[in-house]
Amino acid sequence: MEITASLVKELREKTGAGMMDAKKALVEAEGDMDKASELLRQKGIATAEKKSGRTAAEGQVASLISPDLKTGVLVEVNCETDFVAKGEAFQGMVSEVAQQILGQAPADVESLLAQPAVALPGSNVQQYVTEKIAAIKENLNIRRFVRYQVEGNGAIHSYIHTGGKVGVLVELKTGKAETASHDVFKQLMKDIAMQIASAAPEFVSRADINPDVIEEETRVEMGKEDLANKPEDIRRKIVEGRVSKILGQRCLIEQPFVKDPSQSVDDIIKNRATELGDSAVEVLRFTRYALGEGIEKKETNFAEEVAAAARV
Repeated sequence: MEITASLVKELREKTGAGMMDAKKALVEAEGDMDKASELLRQKGIATAEKKSGRTAAEGQVASLISPDLKTGVLVEVNCETDFVAKGEAFQGMVSEVAQQILGQAPADVESLLAQPAVALPGSNVQQYVTEKIAAIKENLNIRRFVRYQVEGNGAIHSYIHTGGKVGVLVELKTGKAETASHDVFKQLMKDIAMQIASAAPEFVSRADINPDVIEEETRVEMGKEDLANKPEDIRRKIVEGRVSKILGQRCLIEQPFVKDPSQSVDDIIKNRATELGDSAVEVLRFTRYALGEGIEKKETNFAEEVAAAARV
């Protein structure tokens, strides 16, 4: 019996197995769908579909920068356990995903999953992920990524902290092309990336803050109980000062420099720019990912899980 693409597709949808595993099972079962499904179950392959519903909050944040420092990627890929996250198979997958994003420039995760997979010819990235789920036997998810491309003079740097738990991608602009290759500039990029990882700013400067954010902070401070009995004009002045301080803490260039808190990040940038003879040095943008942030993890009792498994 001819093993058609539609048969393979049907089996994959039924079992959640990868494309190649589904095709091999159909060949072995001579096209019998039920027998092929049973073969996949026996091999422990027909489990990817079930696994795809389980919470994946572990994993790795990784980065990849092109040799010319003009293109950079920061990506978070999730799995279920820290044990798998540290394994070669998962880390290899993360590396291949980063390479795919760097080279193929998808706009978002949805378009990434639809792209032909460089690491698995003949499949798209979604199918590639399904293959990995079947092989690694945990739910895997490409959660998010960002890809920077330098326009004009400048460079991109990344910093990955604590085994992929926190990652930073930052782009700095320069006035002169040669500045980007200078050791002083490279050290500045490294320092800025580590600052972002450590202090977790939300904006480069106040110019990047949406007016809605300022309005929200103002409303919160205006409603504080300790100001309730103060005259309106005094209350507004106090609130302006408080909001200004809050916003300053959230802006990268206003933060105290972690390696020398007596100076601000802006001071450090200006000092290095003077040293480099390039007054146009500035931070254009950055992204900071903390692994699993915003994912609700299911709390489990290991003893209860073992007992439940024993009853099956």
